[in-house]
Amino acid sequence: MVFEMQIVSNTPLVGEDDPDIVAKKFFEQIGYLSKGADPGVPFKLFSDFFLKHPTKAWYVDEISAKLNTSKPTVYRHLNKLKGFDILEEIQVLDENTQQNKKAYRLRYGNIQKAWTFVEAHLKVAIENYGKTVEHLQKLIEKQRKGIE
Repeated sequence: MVFEMQIVSNTPLVGEDDPDIVAKKFFEQIGYLSKGADPGVPFKLFSDFFLKHPTKAWYVDEISAKLNTSKPTVYRHLNKLKGFDILEEIQVLDENTQQNKKAYRLRYGNIQKAWTFVEAHLKVAIENYGKTVEHLQKLIEKQRKGIE
């Protein structure tokens, strides 16, 4: 799984009382929603399903039907959320078929707790960038010594 997130300088949105406004702005900041684009399906997917019902496991066909959109569209947005590692994929027994079926839910049933996974990924990514920069500096110095 690829972890990819946009990082921008920002001011905490603690002065806003409307959770939908805070969520929309936050989702734009981290790159889940494209700024200025119609947030439609991706916003409703995360807000209406995972934020408003954080402990419920959702089936793709259930989400697709309620959002009146295709399963590939739902998967595209779910994969982006899984890339942030704030959703988890689980197996749930389907009562109709008596078979295990893939479902998705907010990690820990809590956005704040799920965010700790994001922070851990960010820390590792920054540390790896630092190691790459250190290595690059050594290579430049080695190359420069060979030229002099």
